[in-house]
Amino acid sequence: MNDPPFRALLNPHLANLEAYAPIEPFEVLSTRLGIPAERIVKLDANENPYGPLPAVTEALARYPHFHIYPDPAQSELRDALGAFIGVPAAHILPGHGADELLDYLCRLFLAPGDTIVNTPPTFGMYGFDAKLSGAQVIDVRRNDDYSVDVEAVEAAVEAHRPKLLFLTSPNNPSGNWLADDALERLLALPVMVVLDEAYVEFADHPSRAGRVLGHDNLAVLRTFSKAAGIAGLRLGYGVFPQWLIDELWKFKQPYNVNAAASVAGIASLRSANRIEAVVEKLKAERARLYARLDALAGIEAIPGSQGNFVLCRVLGRDARDLKLALERGGILVRHYDKPGLAGCIRISVGRLEHTDALIGALRTLT
Repeated sequence: MNDPPFRALLNPHLANLEAYAPIEPFEVLSTRLGIPAERIVKLDANENPYGPLPAVTEALARYPHFHIYPDPAQSELRDALGAFIGVPAAHILPGHGADELLDYLCRLFLAPGDTIVNTPPTFGMYGFDAKLSGAQVIDVRRNDDYSVDVEAVEAAVEAHRPKLLFLTSPNNPSGNWLADDALERLLALPVMVVLDEAYVEFADHPSRAGRVLGHDNLAVLRTFSKAAGIAGLRLGYGVFPQWLIDELWKFKQPYNVNAAASVAGIASLRSANRIEAVVEKLKAERARLYARLDALAGIEAIPGSQGNFVLCRVLGRDARDLKLALERGGILVRHYDKPGLAGCIRISVGRLEHTDALIGALRTLT
């Protein structure tokens, strides 16, 4: 079939763009697998299995103004975030998920022909958003232990003069932490460093959001999707140097964060100690999950994850076949077949009973 003539009006750099592959939602999976949603063990998207706190659902039920446009400045939410992370609210910008802020940064900095440096294997949206802007993605692959190859990044910055360097700590899907000395060395480069801290609450290290105040080339992104358990409401935020946040305020959509997300975010921050208790429960379950995976003959669990997931190499059989076999039984994990991740699956930390169901299934399949 011939392309319609109006296709020629599309931006040429988008002609061969490969679509990002998101995770299927419960209702789609339930229909496709023929398994009731309540029987599905969903360990494929790093979601918080405990969901939002009761205080969050209560706040949403009480909120009376959903018929009114939300505050375009998200003032109350930003004040609460500033108190929570110890950074002035003037440096904080909420977004419709951290993904929206990634998109903003790419569109602000990048034009066709510009470059970014990416450090795969890592979160796929960095390269995807850069390509939407027509930028070239320079991949500097991680070391065998998934640490960032700092010397290779320095060489790539010198050779290609990128505008953006994307880093993740803890990294997704490997779970490892970017050391302070490595981060400081990379911040010395003539490039804007975007540090994604989506999983920082699960780490045994503090956030580096406060370092934005001392570095004009650092932006830190965080999210309510993981620890706070409100992935479906799409709420994230970024901490930016003053010069950049001034540009972002001019650039962003006025009502980018909906009222429900703001209400849920504020209620979550007011109950931060309860979220910390859930996080500690998930960290304990992460340790139990790793130990049980490590005891299986057909699985090599990658140690040291600081996220709410464990990356595993599948031994003795095809990883995709194992993923599909688990899926047929209603257990969902993430499969990868990319450089550095060949033969790997990533397993999110669930509840105790989710771990037990997974391990029982793996024992019969590996």
